[in-house]
Amino acid sequence: MTETDTQAPTLAGLFQGFLILGLTGFGGVLPLARHMVVEKQRWLTGTEFTELLGLCQFLPGGNIINLSVAIGLRFHGVRGAMAALVGLIAAPLAVVLALGVVYARYRGDPHVVHMFAGLAAAAAGLLVSMAIKIALPLRRKPVSIALAVIVFTAIAGFHLPLVPTMLVMAPISIFTVMKVRA
Repeated sequence: MTETDTQAPTLAGLFQGFLILGLTGFGGVLPLARHMVVEKQRWLTGTEFTELLGLCQFLPGGNIINLSVAIGLRFHGVRGAMAALVGLIAAPLAVVLALGVVYARYRGDPHVVHMFAGLAAAAAGLLVSMAIKIALPLRRKPVSIALAVIVFTAIAGFHLPLVPTMLVMAPISIFTVMKVRA
């Protein structure tokens, strides 16, 4: 496939592609999304995907959600955005609703209590794994590590609100890292 060899998806294709993504991905779905969009379905080139992802990272919300909306919007406007978004969130939403029904009905059953404790442990493990993956590139950057520790301490240690802390620390971090590189 050349860099310009792409195929526009149908509305059904958008829904189905993102539905499969929502069914198969828990947390780290971005590499799967790139594989589906660029290599398997050929909706975008690698460069187009990277540029669109870069834009989506600046928008509030989850990158993959923003990406699904942006891809749908690009090909079929608002209807495409809705098809991609609904496809992406339909399966996880159904799972969460089903688990909520099970919990509401059987929350006193020790088996269900243990099952939800196991799910909580798995979620915590995924969170720790993602934190490690994000932190690994920083291991040779002491200034970045120090900034991350300051933010973590402010939020987790001193219980400062997330948004104001990030609004203060983001420009400080950018300025500091730019000065260190210069």
